[in-house]
Amino acid sequence: MTKRTGPTNVQMRKLIGELKKTKSPAWKQVADRLASARRKKVIVNIGEINLYAKDGESIVVPGIVIANGNLDKAVKIAAWRFSGAAAEKIKKANGEALTIEELVKKNPKGSKIKIMV
Repeated sequence: MTKRTGPTNVQMRKLIGELKKTKSPAWKQVADRLASARRKKVIVNIGEINLYAKDGESIVVPGIVIANGNLDKAVKIAAWRFSGAAAEKIKKANGEALTIEELVKKNPKGSKIKIMV
């Protein structure tokens, strides 16, 4: 059996390290999700976000956001990566598509965020 090495992407390793240094349990949970095995990576549809999010909420996706479904709420969504169509749908709904780093800078305590897994 081979030893687990974690993500090989340098930017992701840097992000995980920065999130683990924060004092916020929410950001530490996001770091753990990002460091998980590739087969456990999170992929969230826009439609799922629309179903579970409230207008004006901040959503964190420790993975990828794809464009299946519609979004009719103005929400801030922070994710590791967005598909091109997903980012367009978020902007059309007057929402914000941010990287996780950008949201950490805006909200270092990790308060009032919802983590979608």
